Amino acid sequence: MTGVVSAPDGVPRCPWGMESEKMADYRAYHDTEWGRPVHGDDALFERMCLEAFQSGLSWITILRRREAFRAAFAGFRIAEVARFTDADAERLLADPGIIRNRAKIAATLGNARLAAALAPGELDALIWSYAPERAGRPVPRSFADVPPVTPESTALAGDLKKRGFRFVGPTTAYALMQACGLVNDHLAGCHAREATERAAAAG
Repeated sequence: MTGVVSAPDGVPRCPWGMESEKMADYRAYHDTEWGRPVHGDDALFERMCLEAFQSGLSWITILRRREAFRAAFAGFRIAEVARFTDADAERLLADPGIIRNRAKIAATLGNARLAAALAPGELDALIWSYAPERAGRPVPRSFADVPPVTPESTALAGDLKKRGFRFVGPTTAYALMQACGLVNDHLAGCHAREATERAAAAG
């Protein structure tokens, strides 16, 4: 199945959003969050961090640990995470509620310090400056139409890397763009596509 599918409730969704009843949280994320515009430095920093932790794993693994991540990383408030110490890093490495990857934890703390050095709103403006024009962008009809990277995500990743940010390559940058509404990759016919477009139009 590569195009939209109808769940038992009769609602057409992207295939990844129509999982078994045990994956109801995944459906809720697909229906109400993925692709909706996200603004705010802290909110975007959180998504950037979670996408980095997701690298090499399934998103459901991160989604189900999101509240634990938020508790461990002070709600991803940049100013607070930027003040984390080596002792905090060791605490995080011992926290069973998150992904205990030393390199990813170190990158998160380093990225927080870089983000804290930016002016208020600058991280938001930086990320959103790479959003492609929505008008005329082809509507994907199957997963085959959704690229893993784009020129915009490659440029965003390059800009972040130049500034010292880590674990945000072109693929991770594109996943961030998809999740935060810089692009709308809900498939044609998916019920969430139109709602996502309305949310984008509303700003």
